[in-house]
Amino acid sequence: MEGRRVSLLAGVRTAAELVRLSHTVFALPFALMALLAASRGWPPPAVLGWVLVAMVGARTTAMAFNRLVDHALDAANPRTAGRHLPRGVVGRPSVWALAGGGAALLVVAAWRLNPLCLALSPLALGWVLAYSFAKRFTALSHLWLGLSLGLAPIGAWLATRGALAAPPVALALAVTCWVAGFDVLYALQDEAFDRARGLHSLPARLGAGRAIAVARTLHALAAAGFAAFALLVGAGPGLWLGVAAAAVLLIWQHLLVAPQRLERLDTAFFTANGALSIVMFGLYALDMMLAAWAP
Repeated sequence: MEGRRVSLLAGVRTAAELVRLSHTVFALPFALMALLAASRGWPPPAVLGWVLVAMVGARTTAMAFNRLVDHALDAANPRTAGRHLPRGVVGRPSVWALAGGGAALLVVAAWRLNPLCLALSPLALGWVLAYSFAKRFTALSHLWLGLSLGLAPIGAWLATRGALAAPPVALALAVTCWVAGFDVLYALQDEAFDRARGLHSLPARLGAGRAIAVARTLHALAAAGFAAFALLVGAGPGLWLGVAAAAVLLIWQHLLVAPQRLERLDTAFFTANGALSIVMFGLYALDMMLAAWAP
C-alpha cells in the first residue's frame, strides 16, 4: 500500500512537472482578479472552485498537447532535450491521456458554471491547442500564446456574469501583450535553433535587437492595459499600487536582458513575471477586503 502511494505521488509530481503546472501562476491571478471584479467582491465558493478546475484543466491539456506536438523539436534542441518525452521518462500514450484528462476537466467545469461557458469551451480548447502549431507558420505565435492566457480573465468574468464587458477585455488585452512580450524575450535563447529549423519566432525573423524592441513595445501596451482595467473597475489604492509595481517589474526585466546578455533570462522570465501577477492580484484582493470591512 505504501509503495502504491509513493508511486502515485511520483506520477502526480511527474505530470505536474511535464505540464509546468507551476506556470499557472502567470494566468491564474488575472482570472481571479476578473472574478473579483465581476462578483464585486468574493465570488461564491462553487464558482471559484470550478474556475480553478477550469484553469488547471486548460493548462494541463494545452501543455501536454504542446509537448506531444514538439516532441521531435524538443529532442533536437539542446535546451529542451532534457524534457520528459525526449528522455523517455514518460511515453506518448501517458501524455495523450493527460491532455485528454485536462480537456475533460475544462469541459466539465464549464458545464458546471453556466451554458455560455460550456458553449464556448470547445472554442477555447481549439485556440490553446492550435497554438502548438503556430510557430510553424507565423511569427505572431507569441501573440497567439498571449491571447491563450488572455482568455483566462474573460472566461472568469463570463463564469460570473454570463456576458462580456469592458473590464475583462482590457485585462485580457493587457495579459496578451504582457505574455507575448516575455515570450519574445524567452525565445531569444532559441534564435539560432529556430532559424535553422525554419520556425517562426520574432528573434529568428528580426534578430535579437529588434525582437527586444518589439517586446518593450508590447510591455508598454501591457502596462497601459493594466491601468485601463484599474480605471474601468474604479480601483482603490491597492490595485493602483499593483499597476505601478507591474510597470516597475516590466522595466526591471528589460534591464536584465540584452542581445548579448541572456544569462539572467530565467530571472526575468520566472521571477519578475511571477511576482507581477501575484502582486497585482494580492493588492487588488486587499482593496476588496478593505472595501468589505469599511463601515
